Amino acid sequence: MIDVRALREAPAAAREALDRRGDPALAGALDAILEGDRRRRELVTTADAKKAERNTASAEVARVKQAGGDVASAAAGLRSLSREIKELDETLRTVEAELDGRLLRIPNLPLPDVPEGGAEHNRVVREWGTPRTFDFDPKPHWAVGEALGILDLPAGARVSGSGFPVLRGAGARLARALSAFMLDLHTSEHGYEEVQVPYLVSRTAMRMTGQVPHLEDDMYRTTDDLFLIPTGEVPLTNLHRDDVLSAEQLPIAYAGLTACFRREAGAAGKETRGLTRVHQFDKVELVR
Repeated sequence: MIDVRALREAPAAAREALDRRGDPALAGALDAILEGDRRRRELVTTADAKKAERNTASAEVARVKQAGGDVASAAAGLRSLSREIKELDETLRTVEAELDGRLLRIPNLPLPDVPEGGAEHNRVVREWGTPRTFDFDPKPHWAVGEALGILDLPAGARVSGSGFPVLRGAGARLARALSAFMLDLHTSEHGYEEVQVPYLVSRTAMRMTGQVPHLEDDMYRTTDDLFLIPTGEVPLTNLHRDDVLSAEQLPIAYAGLTACFRREAGAAGKETRGLTRVHQFDKVELVR
């Protein structure tokens, strides 16, 4: 979540950066955030003033009562003031919840050197080696996999539906070997600690890694509001949620093999055949 103070202190720069993302709805979202922030600060100021007034009135009622005076009128005013403060606090909680919900949907602000537009505007920063050329027409990976007997897409579709591939024989062994190789390499040579994490996580964990609410339609969710992880980054990063880490503890490096689950609800019209875009896959995640 972007700090609302950054948006408040430089709204023009934030608006320009969001405009470069090409989504016209973001301008309205930013306006709503700035107005919500203004309203929140206004309510906080008013509530604080009322609470200070209540403290003063409460002390005065106690003084008069101790002196034997009549406090009926003052006590009634104090009760009225307390009700007003309660209403202000309830309104403030509503405004803060709405503000947080809007902030969660604002994407990161792109840096000035990020090219505008789609992938066609990407810049090649450097190249290494020479791309290979072949004297034959290469077959797509799904055709090669099926011919070798290592990829069985029809079986996966029968069991679960499209987007759930089945690996057979050498294909299954290859996936297992690659996972073991990646884990062994990074734990033995690069200082990562291997961690086995849950595949189901809470909504809070998903929100703290930016998966929801913006990408919620792409997630698989259980009836008790747990989510199947879309990436190992979610549980690995949340291992230290709400922790305060000292500099001496850093760097912390985790490696974890997880299954990943994605509905890909927003992938309509994109290339989905084979292993390019699937609903379940294994991945070794590195988090440092």
